[in-house]
Amino acid sequence: MDVIERYLDELLVANETTNLTRIVSRESAEVLHIEDSLSGLKYVNEAPEGPYADLGTGGGFPGVPLAVKTGRETLLVDSVKKKTAIIQDIVDKLGIANVSTYAGRIEDLAREMPERFAVLTARALSSLPSLMELASPLLFEGGLLVCYKSHLSDEERDHALSLQDKLGLDLIHDDTFMLSDGETTRRMFVMKKFKQPDVKLPRKTGMAQKRPLK
Repeated sequence: MDVIERYLDELLVANETTNLTRIVSRESAEVLHIEDSLSGLKYVNEAPEGPYADLGTGGGFPGVPLAVKTGRETLLVDSVKKKTAIIQDIVDKLGIANVSTYAGRIEDLAREMPERFAVLTARALSSLPSLMELASPLLFEGGLLVCYKSHLSDEERDHALSLQDKLGLDLIHDDTFMLSDGETTRRMFVMKKFKQPDVKLPRKTGMAQKRPLK
């Protein structure tokens, strides 16, 4: 936890000059970054051995806390190069040797590293159907997609479930709980890759969000 706390301190200092997080209170960041990130630890630990990637990592959450706790080879993915450069500088400074960064789109990563990962996380990144499409070509069979959601409509959930067979992802957890602040609700939606998708993935960059599969 000491390394994670030091990472948060360094991030909040960097955030004074570069927008890495909207949470500037140290007290709030403890809950909304560290506690929230580690709420996914038990799900990540269910995944088979192998590399881990945090999609749309932003300020490095939940990726850095989970990397420190699991010791997995970790890739923090974000399309904003300024963010990934700062994060890389901080993890290098703190000697977190199992963490590296990727500045680029998730679809490009899937073309470069198909079926490379045992587990993926995504927090406040996109809709579940889009996340499933983006994740499927990155996971090897048996790998897990761990989605951190706050509010999830029945429509979004039903759409996601309708794509399970097409994308080769099977729902294994749908858990809802409250963080220690007593007001932040977290819903964890975890899927396991059980086969190759029925559609050719990745599609063109941006299509998963612009034209979700049906």
